[in-house]
Amino acid sequence: MSGAEAIPAVELVTVNLAAVVEQASVGADPYRIDADGAPYVPAGDGGVVLGVRLGDGAWAHVGDHAAPGACLVHADPAAGYALAAQACIGNLVTVRTGAAAGAAGAVIGKRGEGGRVIASFAQDVLARLRPGDQVAVRSRGQGAPDPAPGVALRNIDPALLGALPVSAGSGALAVGVRAVLPSRIVGNGIGRPTPMWDLDLQLTPATAARHEAAGLCLGDLVAITDLDARFNAGYRQGWLSVGLVVHGGSPQPGHGPGVTVIATGPASAFAVRADAAGHRGLSEAAVLEAVSADSPDKLGSPRVEPSRVPRRELP
Repeated sequence: MSGAEAIPAVELVTVNLAAVVEQASVGADPYRIDADGAPYVPAGDGGVVLGVRLGDGAWAHVGDHAAPGACLVHADPAAGYALAAQACIGNLVTVRTGAAAGAAGAVIGKRGEGGRVIASFAQDVLARLRPGDQVAVRSRGQGAPDPAPGVALRNIDPALLGALPVSAGSGALAVGVRAVLPSRIVGNGIGRPTPMWDLDLQLTPATAARHEAAGLCLGDLVAITDLDARFNAGYRQGWLSVGLVVHGGSPQPGHGPGVTVIATGPASAFAVRADAAGHRGLSEAAVLEAVSADSPDKLGSPRVEPSRVPRRELP
């Protein structure tokens, strides 16, 4: 087969996954230790978090890894790993039990430890959610074809790319980001399998300005240089990974705002444009609108053609 020959369209597999809304938890000793050696009680790390939304500043809330929505888990370890590995950003989440039964939300990221998946819901739905409520996740996205030569998609339903500053053309994937960051600032999550983990950026409000990331917000896209995140995230000179900021900062050393990788490949396969002041990432309204058309009784999967990423002009 000639290298110039068109690759046939592929049909992504859609899988219904079961999960429950997580209860936030701590150990018998409730404290964690911050970068200065002082103990603190973590708030916002897991469970149902109210009032934290996509678009909020990464350090706007006094919390620890606070995510905009609810964390989803499964009590069976193997099922929990499958949930974390197969759920993708932009997947439909439907509440099946409890006071919010019937409400819809969307996967917006992964949380690493415990096989957690982060789901965004409207605030009135979050207020009705309770730990233990059962949900269904309509997973789709892993295995998606390359949107540009050499670029591997990870952890995102390709149908959601149209809601992001991402476009394919001229042999490269054009991406608008808040900041371009060096891989040396990646802490927790390095060496871990990227289909199941996020990467914590070792940034604080004081250090973020050095990287033109002081305005970092939940839902932003960032680019990380010299990082190969196709499988287990690790250093690789000349590569680039793009990810979505899915949770806020942390006082813990080695931790910080979390990024779920959505694309990775040689740096030459990307055309990255950083806009520290004007970048607009994923919004709550956009992701919930995107899943609203994926009704619970829809059985089919959209056909996705390689190098046919929905086009959106960068500002």
